[in-house]
Amino acid sequence: MTDTVKAFVNVIINSGTYEPLDRIYVTNKVLGFVGDQPAVEPVSLDILDLLSALISTAIENGKIEDTPSDRDILEAQLTDLMTPTPATVNASFWNRYADDPKAATDYFYKLSRENNYIKTRAIAKNVSFKTPTDYGDLEITINLSKPEKDPKAIAAARNQTSHTYPLSQLAIENEGYRGRLGFPARSNHRIIRLTLGGETWGFQYSPYAYFNEHAIFLAAAHKPMVINQHTFTNLLSIVRLLPHYFVGSNADLPIVGGSMLAQDHYQGGRHEFPMMKAPVERVVTLPGFADVSAGIVKWPMSTIRLKAANQESLINAANQITESWQHYSDESVDVRAYTGEVRHHTVTPIAYRQSDQYVLDIVLRDNQTSAEFPDGIFHPHPDVQHIKKENIGLIEVMGRAILPARLKTEMQEVKKYLLGQTNEMADYHREWADALKATTPITADNVDDVINQALGDVFARVLTDAGVFKRDAQGQHAFDRFIDQL
Repeated sequence: MTDTVKAFVNVIINSGTYEPLDRIYVTNKVLGFVGDQPAVEPVSLDILDLLSALISTAIENGKIEDTPSDRDILEAQLTDLMTPTPATVNASFWNRYADDPKAATDYFYKLSRENNYIKTRAIAKNVSFKTPTDYGDLEITINLSKPEKDPKAIAAARNQTSHTYPLSQLAIENEGYRGRLGFPARSNHRIIRLTLGGETWGFQYSPYAYFNEHAIFLAAAHKPMVINQHTFTNLLSIVRLLPHYFVGSNADLPIVGGSMLAQDHYQGGRHEFPMMKAPVERVVTLPGFADVSAGIVKWPMSTIRLKAANQESLINAANQITESWQHYSDESVDVRAYTGEVRHHTVTPIAYRQSDQYVLDIVLRDNQTSAEFPDGIFHPHPDVQHIKKENIGLIEVMGRAILPARLKTEMQEVKKYLLGQTNEMADYHREWADALKATTPITADNVDDVINQALGDVFARVLTDAGVFKRDAQGQHAFDRFIDQL
């Protein structure tokens, strides 16, 4: 037996998942996965270095192919050995919760990081910075953590048997799933069970987190996303259960919604987003809701903030706004609730706590398209799609940009272009880069700051494009007309 295997077995035993008497059993489990021929030695005794060495050993011994999919599956199987069973994790979580909700999430978050379910080393590659704008400091990230699709896996998938289990990557049945080509390994995955509105839901963390303690709440039942009164009840129930977390839902329509509309789920975590810091710029009155304070938020997307200690009043106020918006049209600003029988209006709701008050931010969404804007009238317009073309989902609505990985390399070429150096800048950046040259003195000392600020300015524009009532006089008068008819 090699030193690498011994070291990893020590990690497993010290995790408390097994007892010292289990050492031989655990050792043979590890050898069964990686083989018993001489191993590749790790760079250090860090868990991630040990895993890399064991995976390389498995490849040398012919236990797995040297593909991202096989590596992912084996890594999850190995770290599953140091992860308590779902029942044990749930019991540990709720025992801690009885004393302190934060202690419970601290436990679960630490476990999910230590067993590398949360890909800490990959997440560390992401680029992240803040840029000042008229709406506060927006958060800009370039997402480099999610692995590229493996060409071998794509080719092999042609001949792969069709699968219907699990139904999606957000299905509760992923817990402990081995994984397969094109579907991530989840042997080391654990989900906390909880009850929302009389239904079973799960609480897990995102493996490629976009912010601190990025959590996902998913329905155990397989049902599509929907925004209604039950949604608001569930969101407030979660922030009552976990008062140190926010929680929100993507919209439930294409273009303005998330990437998984077929599975009802929410996202939350321990992060204060720029939108949550944005002030109410004018107070509004909602008839029949004297105990709910309401106002229009100073934000590029059309947002109504509701605040109350009484959850029932807050839920009913949010539901009234949502139902009214679903049927509201104002042709003067291209706002149309329906095209024939096709509904265009929904909301992106976000819930959080402020002292003894509950807050619901209701962001109005419209998913119309037109000949001029085939990707969406209230979607990033063509002149900014060289930076951001994808849907604007929950996280970005709140002021944190998730920009594509290509931009890290592309911005280096833009930098060379701005400095007059030989470059391979993509043509679709040229007009933007020329505008920067024309308006900003650029030197080697400030070029990075100029580019970062320009990316932040583009993201502010993206959010403005997605706002249904624009920030000009015409748009704000139209916003007031919607408020007046509530």
